[in-house]
Amino acid sequence: MPKNILFVCVENAGRSQMAEAFFKKYSKIKFNVISAGTLPSSELNPVVVQVMEEIGIDMLKQSPKILSNSMIENSHKIVNMGCMDKELCPSIYVKDVTNWNVSDPKTQSIEQIRIIRDQIKSKVLDMIDLLKVD
Repeated sequence: MPKNILFVCVENAGRSQMAEAFFKKYSKIKFNVISAGTLPSSELNPVVVQVMEEIGIDMLKQSPKILSNSMIENSHKIVNMGCMDKELCPSIYVKDVTNWNVSDPKTQSIEQIRIIRDQIKSKVLDMIDLLKVD
């Protein structure tokens, strides 16, 4: 049975969505991967969708989801993307979480969002390599 990987942030509109998309694209290992947020936005950040499209990843079918206890309890690995809002930070609600501390793309320029995208891609690829060892 595949193990669950969960990427979390507050709005689930950018960072965690990119991580989910990269994991689905690059992992050859069978995992169920999902992203969620403590206070999800109504839609994905359109600039995040644009910069992912630039590298051939279509995120138009993804949508923000609320973080649930079931997601937490059933996950093999949980990654908190980073917190700007400490009161809604997923790591408050989730134990045994890995913190990546990635900047929030919400108010960033497209150039900065490309840097964030590439940082997330690198972290996801490193994580996939580590999971192969497990």
